[in-house]
Amino acid sequence: MSDWLGPEEWQALLLSLRVSFFATLLSLPLGILVAYALARWQFRGKQLLNMLVHLPLILPPVVTGYLLLLTFGRQGAIGGWLYDSFGIMLAFRWTGAVLAAAIMAFPLMVRALRLAIEAVDPKLEQAAATLGASRVWVFSSVTLPLILPGLIAGAVLAFAKAMGEFGATITFVSNIPGQTQTLPSAIYAFLQVPGGEAPALRLVLVSIAVAMGALLVSEWLARRAAQRISGT
Repeated sequence: MSDWLGPEEWQALLLSLRVSFFATLLSLPLGILVAYALARWQFRGKQLLNMLVHLPLILPPVVTGYLLLLTFGRQGAIGGWLYDSFGIMLAFRWTGAVLAAAIMAFPLMVRALRLAIEAVDPKLEQAAATLGASRVWVFSSVTLPLILPGLIAGAVLAFAKAMGEFGATITFVSNIPGQTQTLPSAIYAFLQVPGGEAPALRLVLVSIAVAMGALLVSEWLARRAAQRISGT
């Protein structure tokens, strides 16, 4: 494949994999917490939280990217503080692409995790709690093993969404080859120049192969997790 893809195409592929991996990894703990809160807790503002979680699915991706630019840009409230206090710059950096991809993928992850948690019988958790186990222990020893297939599904959905994210990413971090140019951005860039159809097609095929590979691995992992839970 090294001869099939050019240097710029390889850079886009590797950057997309890195962005998708870190976007999934960093959003997973918060995704579990939010999904558990929506599935099990009753609190004021629950519907508002649910709306905020799913807002990136409803808004145009460019709007989400622009809001990120206003908030985390060099002059933004959070972005300015991060830069002045820690020298951290997210806009027009690959780390900003991670943030944009994580936000766009977050609703899919939370939805899969929430459905998995709601499928767990609360009586199992209550039984463990009556034996004196703490909430953290109940979740880690009872709930988490039972939702493992859903967790895998949510992580793969988030990874796939992050791999295909375009609108919010290009608005927040632009399309800089070797720095912020992911697979979708590279495909878009190649299609804008004469003779770019061939490399664009190669990247499309690579995107399909990566997506199918991720789905196959997730199915295998989910099946293994389900077999372990059932004891077969």
